[in-house]
Amino acid sequence: MELIFLGTSAGVPTRTRNVSAALLNLRHPTRPALWLIDCGEGTQQQMQRTAWHPGKLDRIFITHLHGDHLFGLPGLLCSRSMAGNVQPLTIYGPKGLREFIDTALRLSGSWTDYPLTVVEIEEGPVMDDGLRRVTAVALNHPVECYGYRIEEHDKPGALDAAALMAQGVKPGPLFQRLKAGESVTLEDGRRIDGKDFLAPAVPGKKLALFGDTAPCPGALALAHGADVMVHETTLEAEMEEKANSRGHSSTRQAARLAQEAGVGKLVMTHISSRYDDEGGQRLLAECRAIFPDTLLAEDFAVVEI
Repeated sequence: MELIFLGTSAGVPTRTRNVSAALLNLRHPTRPALWLIDCGEGTQQQMQRTAWHPGKLDRIFITHLHGDHLFGLPGLLCSRSMAGNVQPLTIYGPKGLREFIDTALRLSGSWTDYPLTVVEIEEGPVMDDGLRRVTAVALNHPVECYGYRIEEHDKPGALDAAALMAQGVKPGPLFQRLKAGESVTLEDGRRIDGKDFLAPAVPGKKLALFGDTAPCPGALALAHGADVMVHETTLEAEMEEKANSRGHSSTRQAARLAQEAGVGKLVMTHISSRYDDEGGQRLLAECRAIFPDTLLAEDFAVVEI
């Protein structure tokens, strides 16, 4: 998995940061996928500066219905249709998302020529395509807001081909069944259990993507053991009370959560427009003082998971 940030500013765009959006490139030899997390104003234009375009999207996940996470969606949907794309698209998000999309398209005389499915979610399992599962966790914000935990399924361990051949099993269809953990019966009547010839499973990668939030009970479950945690750090530690009163978090709170949850890496985003580049470095230093393995996301930054 790789995460490509398209917007990292809080509330309004700045000269160097657009509002919230990120692409998730899910690489796979036969079933790759491209997902979008949030779609603030200007997201489709940001995509034009990457290797991707809206027609490649399979799924879109909206954390909440504030404009800086949503107002780019109607335009992106229409541009996707105008390009002649017929690939189905599924959008997930809080209650009200379907009404927002329907109203924007109806009042503007717009439509989509591809199958469009809108799923209004609640806390809990969201989807599972057999390779990855997504779970939504409710957060603490003035409007209904979710974080998404995206987990790859564990991959089967390597098959010990040499040991199987020593048992008289020839490479071929039986190897595939044994690699899937099945038991097979050989021509001489012996029963071979694939699980006895598999190395331990390879754990799938885990990504915790927070929407806007003040500290909340579900945060630890969302972030626990994630390889990468993407969390808003809207304001510095000295302005923590102000941040929390508006449903946001400080640098210190995000870093402490990363520490407590045992994540591999913290990525800071949703940076207030009050901070210039120097201010952003101060925010980064505050996080690293608590959780050293921290990155400050910039627009078009790529984070490997």
